[in-house]
Amino acid sequence: MDKEHAALLIVDVQEAFEDDKWGDRNNPDAEKNIEKILAVWREHGGRVIHIQHLSDHPESLFYRENKGFAIKREAKPIEGEAVITKKVNSAFIGTNLEERLKADQITELVIAGLTTPHCVSTTTRMSGNLGFSTYLVSDATAAFGMADEKGRYYDPETIHTVSLATLHDEFAQVVTTEQLIKEIEKS
Repeated sequence: MDKEHAALLIVDVQEAFEDDKWGDRNNPDAEKNIEKILAVWREHGGRVIHIQHLSDHPESLFYRENKGFAIKREAKPIEGEAVITKKVNSAFIGTNLEERLKADQITELVIAGLTTPHCVSTTTRMSGNLGFSTYLVSDATAAFGMADEKGRYYDPETIHTVSLATLHDEFAQVVTTEQLIKEIEKS
């Protein structure tokens, strides 16, 4: 990993995901792993960009005035770190993320955040399609259970695992927190 040309993208680690409406979730340690990654990344002087989902609808958990909009403690930005708000699943659509990365000569992106099948997956796919060398941290993201169009329920671990499988080696290299930290400390 070339730290000078890499950035850590933390996607939607927001209080909204604490709401009971989402149902069962896998990987309760995702935020703890994000916190570990952030500490090591910052210690090594890496660039960090926080993505924050923003809804225009007052009833949404992600509406600016609602408590769900807040970034969780484990992922709180510090001075000098960029925070980009987005209104759709991809951090690249309707934002200046791509332009910012190119201006800073970033060629590698490490992605973590919430949730695996939605904003994390969509942002990861676009990152790969835009030509960034992309790493997705498997245990620094999580999924909620969901039903398909026929009403069949899929548990959160299945959703998470299948989402990662659809991304690995096609759009990104899927790595663990431990693998990433070893790579950061080595470079």
